[in-house]
Amino acid sequence: MPLPIELREEIGRLRSRLQALRGFLQVQEQREKIAEAEEKMAAPAFWAAPTAAQELIAELQSRRSAIAEFLSLEKKIEELQLLTELLEAEDEASVDTEKHVGELREELLRCSAEMDALELSSFLNQPHDRRPALLTIHAGAGGTESCDWAEMLLRMYQRWGERRGFGLEIQDLQGGEEAGLSRVSLRITGPYAYGYAKAERGVHRLVRISPFDANRRRHTSFCSVDVIAEIEDEAELEIREEELRIDTYRSSGKGGQHVNRTESAIRITHLPTGLVATCQNERSQYKNKASAMKTLRSRLYERLEDEKRSAMEKFYGEKGEMGWGYQIRSYVLQPYQMVKDLRTGVETSDVAGVLDGNLDGFIAAWLRAGRPRARQ
Repeated sequence: MPLPIELREEIGRLRSRLQALRGFLQVQEQREKIAEAEEKMAAPAFWAAPTAAQELIAELQSRRSAIAEFLSLEKKIEELQLLTELLEAEDEASVDTEKHVGELREELLRCSAEMDALELSSFLNQPHDRRPALLTIHAGAGGTESCDWAEMLLRMYQRWGERRGFGLEIQDLQGGEEAGLSRVSLRITGPYAYGYAKAERGVHRLVRISPFDANRRRHTSFCSVDVIAEIEDEAELEIREEELRIDTYRSSGKGGQHVNRTESAIRITHLPTGLVATCQNERSQYKNKASAMKTLRSRLYERLEDEKRSAMEKFYGEKGEMGWGYQIRSYVLQPYQMVKDLRTGVETSDVAGVLDGNLDGFIAAWLRAGRPRARQ
């Protein structure tokens, strides 16, 4: 039974992509590293350092998952190749051609989708891609408009995190004067949280008819999104006590009478750099201080990494000027509906879906493009 030529070509493409992915994933080396990790876990003193032990276990699970997914996909493609050979050897009169071709086409689509997902996860191979992410949204100039846009972005990232099964925790929140948020920090946990979230680092621009303008005029608002990896205390980064200024204040967010009555919120300023980390989500001042120190350490580490890559290559903090020409993505609600990523050219008219957390298309394009620069 002759099969459509496009099906045979698709199987050939999948086999070629699989072979390239095998080399990229370094399957044999990953197996050796898995064996080494299992040997370390069997050692009597493995749990003497609990934090390091947990990180090794998480890394081992990640390696096992990647290899298992690859081997499963490899088996499916081999079975598809065998199936096509059997079908082509059959007498056309003795088989239901339309049914078998339809089933083969559906299975090829599923395998292609699995290949896309596996290829995307293989790009997350940087040192801190597996770490939790600390995402901070700053409202730009524009007062209430930008503060409202910051609150919309927070909801968008919360919905995106929920879709991916990530853990989400608001660490610091500062409301706008009239509405929305002036600044908010969100901690995202889960497999490769930072690896995915770092694609959102930059200035985001919104164009819409303002709900705060009685004349119903069109307004443009800007917010910056900063994303850093959460670095553990064991990181090789020295912070001296005399370099810190620690302030306490009453929490301004929701949390009941106890939170608002005591000065449990913490603000830590690193005097040499001027970097600030705050936390107010816990009732315990000690817990807030520990969380703020972890955030400060992460920000200092990211700053050092930025300096190594050259300040011209990446923006830090609020990503430079929050205005025209600096945005990485535009969200247009009026006079037409369009969301466009200016780094990759990916665009969609499904604005409601994007604002509801459907960001994977933009993130995938950015990862595949090799993390291009923001538009200058």
